[in-house]
Amino acid sequence: MDLRPLGRSGLSVPPFCFGGNVFGWTADEATSFALLDRLLETGFTFVDTADVYSRWAPGHRGGESEAVIGRWLKDRGARDRMTIATKVGMDMGDGRKGLKASYIEEAVEASLRRLGTDRIDLYQSHADDSETPLAETLAAYDRLIRAGKVRAIGASNYAPARLREALALSARDGLPRYECLQPGYSLADREDYEAELEPLCREEGIGVISYFSLAAGFLTGKYREAGAAAGRAREARVAPYLNPRGLAFLDLLDDVARDHGATPAQVSLAWLIARPGLTAPIASATSVAQLDELIGGVRLTLDPAAVARLEEASRGSLKG
Repeated sequence: MDLRPLGRSGLSVPPFCFGGNVFGWTADEATSFALLDRLLETGFTFVDTADVYSRWAPGHRGGESEAVIGRWLKDRGARDRMTIATKVGMDMGDGRKGLKASYIEEAVEASLRRLGTDRIDLYQSHADDSETPLAETLAAYDRLIRAGKVRAIGASNYAPARLREALALSARDGLPRYECLQPGYSLADREDYEAELEPLCREEGIGVISYFSLAAGFLTGKYREAGAAAGRAREARVAPYLNPRGLAFLDLLDDVARDHGATPAQVSLAWLIARPGLTAPIASATSVAQLDELIGGVRLTLDPAAVARLEEASRGSLKG
Protein backbone atom coordinates (compact mmCIF):
# COMPACT_ATOMS: atom_id res chain seq x y z
CA MET A 1 0.00 0.00 0.00
CA ASP A 2 1.20 3.51 -0.80
CA LEU A 3 1.46 5.49 2.43
CA ARG A 4 1.11 9.26 2.56
CA PRO A 5 3.11 11.69 4.70
CA LEU A 6 1.11 13.31 7.49
CA GLY A 7 2.26 16.89 7.10
CA ARG A 8 5.90 17.23 8.09
CA SER A 9 5.48 15.04 11.16
CA GLY A 10 7.53 12.12 9.86
CA LEU A 11 4.48 9.88 10.19
CA SER A 12 3.18 8.08 7.11
CA VAL A 13 -0.38 6.77 7.00
CA PRO A 14 -2.71 4.86 4.66
CA PRO A 15 -5.03 6.97 2.47
CA PHE A 16 -8.03 6.03 4.62
CA CYS A 17 -8.60 6.60 8.34
CA PHE A 18 -11.20 4.63 10.28
CA GLY A 19 -13.45 6.73 12.50
CA GLY A 20 -13.46 5.21 15.96
CA ASN A 21 -16.50 7.09 17.25
CA VAL A 22 -18.55 3.91 16.79
CA PHE A 23 -16.43 1.73 19.10
CA GLY A 24 -18.33 0.90 22.26
CA TRP A 25 -21.36 2.80 20.98
CA THR A 26 -23.09 1.70 17.76
CA ALA A 27 -20.52 -1.10 17.45
CA ASP A 28 -20.33 -3.29 20.56
CA GLU A 29 -16.99 -4.63 21.72
CA ALA A 30 -17.11 -7.84 19.71
CA THR A 31 -18.00 -5.95 16.55
CA SER A 32 -15.36 -3.33 17.28
CA PHE A 33 -12.71 -6.03 17.61
CA ALA A 34 -13.82 -7.57 14.30
CA LEU A 35 -13.57 -4.17 12.59
CA LEU A 36 -10.12 -3.54 14.01
CA ASP A 37 -9.01 -7.03 13.00
CA ARG A 38 -10.13 -6.34 9.43
CA LEU A 39 -8.30 -3.01 9.37
CA LEU A 40 -5.10 -4.66 10.52
CA GLU A 41 -5.51 -7.49 8.03
CA THR A 42 -5.94 -5.12 5.09
CA GLY A 43 -3.23 -2.67 6.12
CA PHE A 44 -5.54 0.28 6.76
CA THR A 45 -4.02 0.80 10.17
CA PHE A 46 -4.91 4.45 10.84
CA VAL A 47 -7.63 4.98 13.48
CA ASP A 48 -9.02 8.28 14.77
CA THR A 49 -10.84 8.62 18.08
CA ALA A 50 -11.29 11.17 20.89
CA ASP A 51 -11.51 11.18 24.65
CA VAL A 52 -15.12 12.39 24.47
CA TYR A 53 -16.33 9.40 22.38
CA SER A 54 -19.09 8.42 23.25
CA ARG A 55 -20.12 10.66 26.13
CA TRP A 56 -23.35 11.63 24.36
CA ALA A 57 -24.79 8.10 24.63
CA PRO A 58 -27.02 7.34 27.61
CA GLY A 59 -25.00 5.86 30.46
CA HIS A 60 -21.65 6.74 28.86
CA ARG A 61 -19.05 9.05 30.40
CA GLY A 62 -16.58 9.45 27.54
CA GLY A 63 -13.50 7.38 26.89
CA GLU A 64 -15.46 4.33 25.77
CA SER A 65 -13.91 4.29 22.30
CA GLU A 66 -10.35 4.70 23.56
CA ALA A 67 -10.90 1.92 26.10
CA VAL A 68 -12.14 -0.52 23.44
CA ILE A 69 -9.15 0.29 21.23
CA GLY A 70 -6.84 -0.17 24.19
CA ARG A 71 -8.22 -3.60 25.02
CA TRP A 72 -7.94 -4.67 21.38
CA LEU A 73 -4.34 -3.40 21.10
CA LYS A 74 -3.39 -5.39 24.18
CA ASP A 75 -5.23 -8.53 23.13
CA ARG A 76 -3.75 -8.53 19.63
CA GLY A 77 -0.31 -7.17 20.54
CA ALA A 78 -0.86 -4.70 17.72
CA ARG A 79 0.31 -1.36 19.09
CA ASP A 80 3.39 -1.04 16.88
CA ARG A 81 1.37 -1.82 13.76
CA MET A 82 -1.25 0.90 14.27
CA THR A 83 -1.27 4.68 13.97
CA ILE A 84 -3.52 5.98 16.72
CA ALA A 85 -4.97 9.48 16.65
CA THR A 86 -7.05 10.90 19.46
CA LYS A 87 -8.30 14.31 20.52
CA VAL A 88 -8.65 16.51 23.59
CA GLY A 89 -10.68 19.57 24.48
CA MET A 90 -14.38 18.73 24.29
CA ASP A 91 -16.48 18.87 27.44
CA MET A 92 -15.94 15.74 29.55
CA GLY A 93 -18.00 17.06 32.46
CA ASP A 94 -16.99 18.42 35.85
CA GLY A 95 -15.13 21.32 34.22
CA ARG A 96 -12.84 19.04 32.22
CA LYS A 97 -12.60 20.74 28.85
CA GLY A 98 -10.57 23.20 26.81
CA LEU A 99 -6.89 23.50 25.96
CA LYS A 100 -5.24 24.91 29.06
CA ALA A 101 -1.87 23.35 29.74
CA SER A 102 -2.92 21.85 33.07
CA TYR A 103 -5.93 20.17 31.51
CA ILE A 104 -4.05 18.82 28.49
CA GLU A 105 -1.48 17.27 30.85
CA GLU A 106 -4.28 15.64 32.84
CA ALA A 107 -6.27 14.51 29.80
CA VAL A 108 -3.35 12.94 27.96
CA GLU A 109 -2.63 10.67 30.92
CA ALA A 110 -6.25 9.51 30.95
CA SER A 111 -6.14 8.80 27.21
CA LEU A 112 -2.86 6.91 27.53
CA ARG A 113 -4.35 4.76 30.31
CA ARG A 114 -7.46 3.95 28.32
CA LEU A 115 -5.46 3.18 25.19
CA GLY A 116 -3.00 1.09 27.18
CA THR A 117 -0.02 2.70 25.48
CA ASP A 118 2.93 4.92 26.30
CA ARG A 119 2.47 7.23 23.31
CA ILE A 120 -0.15 8.78 21.07
CA ASP A 121 0.84 9.09 17.43
CA LEU A 122 -1.36 12.10 16.62
CA TYR A 123 -2.82 14.18 19.45
CA GLN A 124 -5.32 16.77 18.28
CA SER A 125 -7.00 19.84 19.67
CA HIS A 126 -10.63 18.82 19.17
CA ALA A 127 -11.83 22.41 18.88
CA ASP A 128 -10.30 25.84 19.26
CA ASP A 129 -10.27 27.29 22.78
CA SER A 130 -10.41 31.07 22.45
CA GLU A 131 -10.00 31.51 26.21
CA THR A 132 -6.55 29.89 26.26
CA PRO A 133 -3.53 31.50 24.58
CA LEU A 134 -2.27 29.47 21.66
CA ALA A 135 1.23 29.69 23.12
CA GLU A 136 0.10 27.97 26.31
CA THR A 137 -1.50 25.11 24.39
CA LEU A 138 1.46 24.63 22.05
CA ALA A 139 3.93 24.75 24.94
CA ALA A 140 1.98 21.98 26.68
CA TYR A 141 2.18 19.88 23.54
CA ASP A 142 5.90 20.62 23.31
CA ARG A 143 6.43 19.12 26.76
CA LEU A 144 4.44 16.02 25.81
CA ILE A 145 6.46 15.54 22.63
CA ARG A 146 9.73 15.96 24.49
CA ALA A 147 8.54 13.40 27.06
CA GLY A 148 7.77 10.91 24.26
CA LYS A 149 4.07 10.78 25.10
CA VAL A 150 2.97 12.36 21.80
CA ARG A 151 4.60 12.07 18.38
CA ALA A 152 2.77 14.83 16.46
CA ILE A 153 -0.08 17.28 17.01
CA GLY A 154 -3.05 18.31 14.94
CA ALA A 155 -6.04 20.64 15.02
CA SER A 156 -9.72 19.97 14.42
CA ASN A 157 -12.43 22.54 13.75
CA TYR A 158 -10.04 25.51 13.54
CA ALA A 159 -10.96 28.62 11.57
CA PRO A 160 -8.42 29.66 8.92
CA ALA A 161 -7.27 32.76 10.82
CA ARG A 162 -6.64 30.84 14.04
CA LEU A 163 -4.82 28.04 12.28
CA ARG A 164 -2.63 30.57 10.48
CA GLU A 165 -1.95 32.32 13.79
CA ALA A 166 -0.96 29.05 15.45
CA LEU A 167 1.40 28.17 12.60
CA ALA A 168 3.06 31.59 12.76
CA LEU A 169 3.51 31.27 16.51
CA SER A 170 5.10 27.85 16.15
CA ALA A 171 7.54 29.15 13.56
CA ARG A 172 8.42 32.24 15.59
CA ASP A 173 8.87 30.59 18.99
CA GLY A 174 10.20 27.20 17.96
CA LEU A 175 7.11 25.38 19.24
CA PRO A 176 5.68 22.24 17.65
CA ARG A 177 3.23 23.06 14.90
CA TYR A 178 -0.08 21.55 13.98
CA GLU A 179 0.94 18.99 11.36
CA CYS A 180 -2.60 17.94 10.58
CA LEU A 181 -6.02 19.54 10.21
CA GLN A 182 -9.29 17.67 10.72
CA PRO A 183 -12.09 19.60 8.99
CA GLY A 184 -15.59 18.60 8.03
CA TYR A 185 -15.39 18.01 4.28
CA SER A 186 -17.19 15.94 1.67
CA LEU A 187 -18.82 16.19 -1.75
CA ALA A 188 -21.88 17.48 0.11
CA ASP A 189 -20.03 20.24 2.03
CA ARG A 190 -17.14 21.79 0.14
CA GLU A 191 -17.27 25.54 0.62
CA ASP A 192 -15.90 26.02 4.14
CA TYR A 193 -12.80 23.92 3.57
CA GLU A 194 -12.01 24.80 -0.03
CA ALA A 195 -12.34 28.57 0.36
CA GLU A 196 -9.43 29.18 2.75
CA LEU A 197 -8.37 26.07 4.64
CA GLU A 198 -7.42 24.00 1.60
CA PRO A 199 -5.00 26.59 0.13
CA LEU A 200 -3.53 27.25 3.59
CA CYS A 201 -2.89 23.56 4.25
CA ARG A 202 -1.34 23.03 0.83
CA GLU A 203 0.85 26.10 1.20
CA GLU A 204 2.06 25.02 4.66
CA GLY A 205 2.35 21.30 3.96
CA ILE A 206 -0.26 20.33 6.54
CA GLY A 207 -1.88 16.90 6.39
CA VAL A 208 -5.67 16.81 6.14
CA ILE A 209 -7.95 14.07 7.49
CA SER A 210 -11.57 14.95 6.75
CA TYR A 211 -14.46 13.99 9.00
CA PHE A 212 -18.10 13.57 7.89
CA SER A 213 -16.52 12.31 4.67
CA LEU A 214 -19.85 10.70 3.71
CA ALA A 215 -21.95 13.57 5.09
CA ALA A 216 -23.16 11.49 8.05
CA GLY A 217 -24.32 8.77 5.65
CA PHE A 218 -26.15 10.95 3.12
CA LEU A 219 -23.59 10.16 0.41
CA THR A 220 -24.21 6.44 0.80
CA GLY A 221 -27.54 7.05 -0.94
CA LYS A 222 -29.49 5.23 1.74
CA TYR A 223 -31.50 8.29 2.84
CA ARG A 224 -33.62 9.95 0.16
CA GLU A 225 -36.73 11.28 1.89
CA ALA A 226 -37.72 13.10 5.05
CA GLY A 227 -37.71 10.74 7.98
CA ALA A 228 -35.56 8.15 6.22
CA ALA A 229 -33.01 8.30 9.02
CA ALA A 230 -35.59 8.60 11.80
CA GLY A 231 -34.49 6.97 15.01
CA ARG A 232 -30.88 6.67 13.86
CA ALA A 233 -27.91 8.46 15.41
CA ARG A 234 -27.38 10.49 12.23
CA GLU A 235 -30.97 11.68 11.71
CA ALA A 236 -30.41 15.37 12.50
CA ARG A 237 -27.25 15.51 10.38
CA VAL A 238 -28.78 13.89 7.28
CA ALA A 239 -32.00 15.93 7.21
CA PRO A 240 -30.50 19.20 5.81
CA TYR A 241 -29.39 17.42 2.63
CA LEU A 242 -32.85 16.02 1.84
CA ASN A 243 -33.77 18.87 -0.49
CA PRO A 244 -34.21 19.02 -4.28
CA ARG A 245 -30.57 19.84 -5.00
CA GLY A 246 -29.27 17.19 -2.62
CA LEU A 247 -31.55 14.51 -4.04
CA ALA A 248 -30.61 15.42 -7.62
CA PHE A 249 -26.98 15.03 -6.65
CA LEU A 250 -27.68 11.54 -5.34
CA ASP A 251 -29.09 10.65 -8.76
CA LEU A 252 -25.85 11.83 -10.36
CA LEU A 253 -23.85 9.90 -7.78
CA ASP A 254 -25.85 6.79 -8.71
CA ASP A 255 -24.97 7.30 -12.38
CA VAL A 256 -21.26 7.70 -11.68
CA ALA A 257 -21.29 4.68 -9.39
CA ARG A 258 -22.94 2.51 -12.05
CA ASP A 259 -20.42 3.65 -14.66
CA HIS A 260 -17.56 2.57 -12.36
CA GLY A 261 -19.10 -0.64 -11.02
CA ALA A 262 -19.08 0.92 -7.56
CA THR A 263 -21.39 2.25 -4.85
CA PRO A 264 -22.16 5.91 -4.06
CA ALA A 265 -20.12 5.68 -0.86
CA GLN A 266 -17.13 4.31 -2.75
CA VAL A 267 -17.34 7.09 -5.34
CA SER A 268 -17.54 9.72 -2.60
CA LEU A 269 -14.45 8.37 -0.84
CA ALA A 270 -12.53 7.97 -4.09
CA TRP A 271 -13.18 11.62 -4.93
CA LEU A 272 -11.82 12.72 -1.55
CA ILE A 273 -8.73 10.50 -1.76
CA ALA A 274 -7.85 12.01 -5.16
CA ARG A 275 -8.30 15.59 -3.92
CA PRO A 276 -4.90 17.36 -3.92
CA GLY A 277 -3.65 17.99 -0.39
CA LEU A 278 -6.05 15.60 1.33
CA THR A 279 -4.19 12.88 3.23
CA ALA A 280 -6.96 10.51 4.30
CA PRO A 281 -10.73 10.79 4.64
CA ILE A 282 -12.20 9.52 7.90
CA ALA A 283 -15.22 7.23 7.72
CA SER A 284 -16.70 4.67 10.07
CA ALA A 285 -18.62 1.42 9.75
CA THR A 286 -20.59 -0.79 12.11
CA SER A 287 -20.02 -4.08 10.30
CA VAL A 288 -17.15 -5.75 8.47
CA ALA A 289 -19.25 -5.74 5.28
CA GLN A 290 -19.60 -1.96 5.50
CA LEU A 291 -15.89 -1.61 6.14
CA ASP A 292 -15.08 -3.74 3.09
CA GLU A 293 -17.27 -1.42 1.01
CA LEU A 294 -15.28 1.59 2.25
CA ILE A 295 -12.00 -0.14 1.45
CA GLY A 296 -13.32 -0.68 -2.07
CA GLY A 297 -13.67 3.08 -2.38
CA VAL A 298 -10.03 3.58 -1.43
CA ARG A 299 -9.03 1.35 -4.34
CA LEU A 300 -11.33 3.04 -6.87
CA THR A 301 -10.05 5.52 -9.46
CA LEU A 302 -12.58 7.90 -11.00
CA ASP A 303 -12.23 9.01 -14.60
CA PRO A 304 -11.70 12.76 -15.20
CA ALA A 305 -15.13 13.23 -16.76
CA ALA A 306 -16.82 11.78 -13.68
CA VAL A 307 -14.78 14.03 -11.39
CA ALA A 308 -15.81 17.08 -13.42
CA ARG A 309 -19.50 16.12 -13.26
CA LEU A 310 -19.37 15.57 -9.51
CA GLU A 311 -17.56 18.82 -8.83
CA GLU A 312 -19.83 20.92 -11.04
CA ALA A 313 -22.94 19.53 -9.34
CA SER A 314 -21.64 19.84 -5.77
CA ARG A 315 -20.09 23.32 -5.65
CA GLY A 316 -20.58 24.98 -2.27
CA SER A 317 -22.87 22.89 -0.10
CA LEU A 318 -25.83 20.62 -0.72
CA LYS A 319 -27.54 21.65 2.51
CA GLY A 320 -30.90 23.29 2.14
